[in-house]
Amino acid sequence: MGFVAFLILGLICGAIAKMIMPGEHGGGWISTLILGVVGALLGGWIGAVVFNVGLAGFWSLQTWILAIVGSAIVLFVFGLFSHSGRGAGHRTSH
Repeated sequence: MGFVAFLILGLICGAIAKMIMPGEHGGGWISTLILGVVGALLGGWIGAVVFNVGLAGFWSLQTWILAIVGSAIVLFVFGLFSHSGRGAGHRTSH
């Protein structure tokens, strides 16, 4: 799979992960692209280690599933770290 195809895969899978994961997810298309690319790499690594399969061609269902699952994991972990400090020091007036 070429570099541009991998970026397109990352953008689409990052957007799908944002749609299927509950909660608010900020960021524009660049953060979605980064999320998807990192997720695709993670999904490919998990697939290779756990299931002995990796990312195949752009049109392979296996590639898309691994990339979406990896993107969802990255989004979940990012959400844990980005929301962890929001309550500290935050005061509301009643």
